[in-house]
Amino acid sequence: MHSIKVGDFSIRHTIESAQPITFFGDEKGDGSGVAYPLGSSLIEVEQRGDSVAYGAYGPIGRRELAVEITRRFGLRDDMKRIYASIGTDAFMRSAIRNYGGMRITRNDPWETALCFVISQFNNIKRIRGIVKRLMAAYGREHAFSAGSVNLSFREFPTAESIANRSADELMLHGAGFRARYIRSVAREWSDGSGFGKLGGMRYADAKEELMKLDGVGDKVADCILLFGYGRLEAFPTDTWIKRIVEHVYFGGRKQSIRAIHEFADERWGGYAGYAQQYLFHSGRLMKTGKRRAAPRIVAAASV
Repeated sequence: MHSIKVGDFSIRHTIESAQPITFFGDEKGDGSGVAYPLGSSLIEVEQRGDSVAYGAYGPIGRRELAVEITRRFGLRDDMKRIYASIGTDAFMRSAIRNYGGMRITRNDPWETALCFVISQFNNIKRIRGIVKRLMAAYGREHAFSAGSVNLSFREFPTAESIANRSADELMLHGAGFRARYIRSVAREWSDGSGFGKLGGMRYADAKEELMKLDGVGDKVADCILLFGYGRLEAFPTDTWIKRIVEHVYFGGRKQSIRAIHEFADERWGGYAGYAQQYLFHSGRLMKTGKRRAAPRIVAAASV
């Protein structure tokens, strides 16, 4: 195993906060690490104090592996600057204290697109189950043997491996009504319709382009941009985030999705995606009773 020393990092909070790697990787039971496929290699990452330890089974080289870990887990993000930018009120400061070190992961755009198309009207357990079944059905199998180690794993299915499947076939893997959207997005992605250029486009233009895809709405487009392209200004807003923002910042008053996007942009700017993830994770665990409710902030009018 190799290692990188890094401060302000928690792999547990990162992988438990419903990011794409959660949906196709395998977490260690104690939350200290995760294993996930990267092409024909299986990557292992774990936290050891203030270091990130990592290794791989398969052909990936050491330099390429270090780049992958640094990118995937956002290890170059300036967390002190980010916390100073998003820690604008008591709720956010509480979320940062509770989940300090949670990073935004940078995942393959296709992986991200598939995971979040599946996420619509779904929960984490079911999303993960569908993704895993698709991997078992369409992901190429790889085997590794060295000394006493013998293992096999499936890589993440390519867009091409899914594009020509029928919606009925995809439904057999639990996709439900999402099967049509999975097939459509896979077809668009596999034919190279310019999605590789999204990372260099203006955020608004890239989002507009993604929303042309069947099954990709406002929230899913922002998730793809945030977790697939590293666009930290994206603020994915579903019903759950909408309720949190309304409760915390608007005294429970209903707001449109557009108003919430404008609020997030004005308040957190280029780090709105980080603010969203801390809001989402903190609010989700409050809902399940695992965390005490943080204070409500009624300050939107002064922003």
